[in-house]
Amino acid sequence: MKLDSRRERLLKHTFLDFRQTAEFLEHPLILNRAEGLYCWDIDGRRYFDAISGIFVATLGHGNLRVLDAMRRQMERMTFAPPLHGVSDVTLDYVEKLGSVTPAGLNYVKPFSGGSEATEAAMKFARQYFKQTGQPGKYKFISRYQGYHGSTGAAMSASGTGPRKTKFEPQMPGFLKVFPPTHYRSQFSSWEECNRFAARAFEDVIIGEDPATVAGIIVEPIGNTGGIITPTAEYFQIIREICDRHNVLLIFDEVITGFGKTGRMFAAQTFGVTPDILCCGKGISNGAVPLAAMVAREDFADAFWGRAEDDVQFMHGNTFAGNPLACAAGIAVIDEIVERKLVEHALEIGEYLAGRLESLKRYGVVREVRGRGILRGVELVRNTNTLQPFPELGIALKQTALENGLILRVDPTWFAVSPALIAQQADIDEMFELIERSLVQALDRVGGVPAIA
Repeated sequence: MKLDSRRERLLKHTFLDFRQTAEFLEHPLILNRAEGLYCWDIDGRRYFDAISGIFVATLGHGNLRVLDAMRRQMERMTFAPPLHGVSDVTLDYVEKLGSVTPAGLNYVKPFSGGSEATEAAMKFARQYFKQTGQPGKYKFISRYQGYHGSTGAAMSASGTGPRKTKFEPQMPGFLKVFPPTHYRSQFSSWEECNRFAARAFEDVIIGEDPATVAGIIVEPIGNTGGIITPTAEYFQIIREICDRHNVLLIFDEVITGFGKTGRMFAAQTFGVTPDILCCGKGISNGAVPLAAMVAREDFADAFWGRAEDDVQFMHGNTFAGNPLACAAGIAVIDEIVERKLVEHALEIGEYLAGRLESLKRYGVVREVRGRGILRGVELVRNTNTLQPFPELGIALKQTALENGLILRVDPTWFAVSPALIAQQADIDEMFELIERSLVQALDRVGGVPAIA
């Protein structure tokens, strides 16, 4: 893509997410249209969106039901003053979201982004303990390689060093353990590795003093670590640890929520209910910013009282519960439920996993991970040494775009998460683009495909 001088100048007048503009200008991508599973750039070239606009457009771009709901809401109200009242559609959304979350989680606070939701969850936990006679509980334990957002506490809870070191020192009271993938070469089975990694949370809680630890926050499937997918037992052990030490379990489902894992939420996929669930991204299909924090209903008692008691949740955002966003959110849930897209994601996800497994014949795939339509592929130099191969990932990111494919590459793994509406033929099309791009990337870096 060749840019005109105006667009090149404007790119130099803004900031791109986590990347250098000078590098972006070497291979720019400026999109101007999207529909279904595809996006088009300003030159009219079509791209298969294999990650649903970074895990957002779970119904495909431009879903008509969502757009129609927004049009109807636009004619009624697009903003309600949050310090004075709440819109009727916001309450409708509270009811709708609470109807599909795990049992007992229906105390809902809508927001406008995932970082807001995770930030609020940690503030909520601290205030909850202050108001229930345990004011010393303020610390949070999360995982290295986890990502929980770009705001202060969310960044401090994140374990992605390069994304936060420029802003350190981080907020106090945030501790980390390693994800199970960190230990996998030290154990004879993945199951035992997960048991060890899960128990590390309790070691930290005891070492810090349980009276000081408020919560554990984790992504059920860790995106920035390469779609890290623990066992169900891993979460069961963490749940038991939290119960034993009166620590709140927070699931960051900003990516995993709304059908991607073959259930509405990954909490249901792994059979473990957290105390607080944070969601975003696919919550509105990318049509308008929306997110939510959903807590256990019984927590509400700690925030209920007279005005002079001053126990209300001392938190708010201007666009939290925005009526236009909530109208879109209701339409998303209705579409997923009525079209049985969660069940479809489970079925088509198994087909997708099988196709990705076939890439192992090239000798550079260590593992295919994930659940449902959220899948990740770890790349290695060869499957004998298991040495990382970042050069391959860097090349793959470029060959994919050249072939009209948008992937998440980072760079020792890549991830896909096509829209819930994808059919088998769509998965085949996407896979063929992935395979072609991988072969071309191997050729560029001098890799020798070991085709079985």
